[in-house]
Amino acid sequence: MTTEFSTLNLRPELEQAITALGYAEPTPIQAGLIPLMLAGADVIGQAQTGTGKTAAFALPILHNLQTGQRAPQALIMAPTRELALQVSEAMTAMGQFCKVKVLAVYGGAPYARQINELRRGADVVVGTPGRLLDLMNRGVLDLGEIHTLVLDEADEMLSMGFIEDIEAILAATPAARQTALFSATMPTEIRRLADKYMREPQSVTIQREQMTVAAIEQRYYLVNEHDKTAALTRLFEMEEITSALIFVRTRAGTGDLASELAVRGFPAEALNGDLAQEARERTLNRFRGGQIKVLVATDVAARGLDIDGISHVFNYDVPDDSEIYVHRIGRTGRAGKTGIAITLVTPYEKRRLRDIERFARTKLTQAVLPTSEEILARREEELINKINVWIQRGRCKTERAIVEKIVAGGVDPLELAAVALKITRADEKQRPIAPVSEVTEFQHGRFRGEKLREARPERRERSFGGEKRGFERESVYPRPEHRERRDSFKRNDFSGASHESGMVRLTMNMGKAHGIRPGDVVGAIAYHADIPGAVIGKIYIDDQHTLLDVPAELVGKVLAKAGGYSIRKQAFTVEKV
Repeated sequence: MTTEFSTLNLRPELEQAITALGYAEPTPIQAGLIPLMLAGADVIGQAQTGTGKTAAFALPILHNLQTGQRAPQALIMAPTRELALQVSEAMTAMGQFCKVKVLAVYGGAPYARQINELRRGADVVVGTPGRLLDLMNRGVLDLGEIHTLVLDEADEMLSMGFIEDIEAILAATPAARQTALFSATMPTEIRRLADKYMREPQSVTIQREQMTVAAIEQRYYLVNEHDKTAALTRLFEMEEITSALIFVRTRAGTGDLASELAVRGFPAEALNGDLAQEARERTLNRFRGGQIKVLVATDVAARGLDIDGISHVFNYDVPDDSEIYVHRIGRTGRAGKTGIAITLVTPYEKRRLRDIERFARTKLTQAVLPTSEEILARREEELINKINVWIQRGRCKTERAIVEKIVAGGVDPLELAAVALKITRADEKQRPIAPVSEVTEFQHGRFRGEKLREARPERRERSFGGEKRGFERESVYPRPEHRERRDSFKRNDFSGASHESGMVRLTMNMGKAHGIRPGDVVGAIAYHADIPGAVIGKIYIDDQHTLLDVPAELVGKVLAKAGGYSIRKQAFTVEKV
């Protein structure tokens, strides 16, 4: 044991485990939070993954446990299955000498085993919000004896649409519980959650190394959603990339984009939560060693990623939170070097871009995508430069002998050189210059999806279509200045066509009878169709059906996934009205 950990006055069994695990001394967040949690205070920890925050809440929880109780005494909510398993394994290791039982519950796994384990009794339950709520509704997860509740990576749970599930779970726990909230960023909704459910929380913030924004060139390109990959490959042709990190919104999106880039002649690998820890480390080691130049990642998978020498950060999808943007681009421009951050922005995301600029107190420069002519000229320039380098080196004796032999046979030297260049450029056939369509500026004036996310529970289910139609909608106009537009909704809003220019109305064969909410609709469509949730417009939920508006240019992408949609394992179809 080190003197530093000894001063925390943890149980001897925990000190023994700490020694066995090779912990040298508390990290800053552990030193700051463990004494507060041991004293029973509610806490907010703002820190990145990799700072030791799991031990910061796990050790106090384990210290206060009374083993042998059947009902769980601590509950930890995590955004993903991978994180839930990681936390569960870490707590089991730290509690190895305490006879503690830690159970991980998450979606995508059979219910039977998790239910049986809960019935046998667990001291600590770690789980994803959706599965926790399901187990509560089935009557097998009793939260009546919870002493400590932890929200881990709360901002990520918010971005994944879990906020209502979280509130339902919080409401089912004793009011006298201790609550710990951990979040890399603190968006408004997370602060509201803390104000509502925590008692005079004590905050510990671990600052990241200050990012030098001046060393980062920040640009954005206005593109249509379906042209993003084409735009990205055009930029790859023109940028001097030594290594690049590309951020996308979903795990599925990382694999799809990495495959698309590889097909187009730009080898890339995906980094997401589906990778086992060993595979993740192998991928990162190849990236650090320069064996791969391009990594496509989600924000969750990239947390804790600290690699110097990244020349470019690409925001393939604009982040939902401005602070996340700052964290992303901070991975370039390090160690006194310059860096480039490039963001692909659809017409529907310009407002979000302005929010980012205000938050970061900077102005992103709008740039124009390179033309086909510019790309072809660049390829020719690179080829000539490569030829000149080899001429200067003078190390082509074997190849010169072959040339002399061919010329001696009567072949024109210029014709021979042309054929040689054609063979050399054969790989360019694997890199066709994909066309990009003209961008039409977004003129609708409001982002329905963003307003939807701002809606409060008390604003839900306002009638807009009369009792005969039976439809209700979640208010997407929560502020007073929106009342006039809200009150203008009449019965003819339930028609086959959207009343917003550029939007198309679709229908789902699920409704209130299936327990769905507007947030479920946004999350499911955005995830499965791989489109930004913010572009989804009005949503109308009936007992058995739901109507939603999506931009015309994305209808094909949404309908293409019509056979694979589901909400909490309930499959549904999407089609035009």
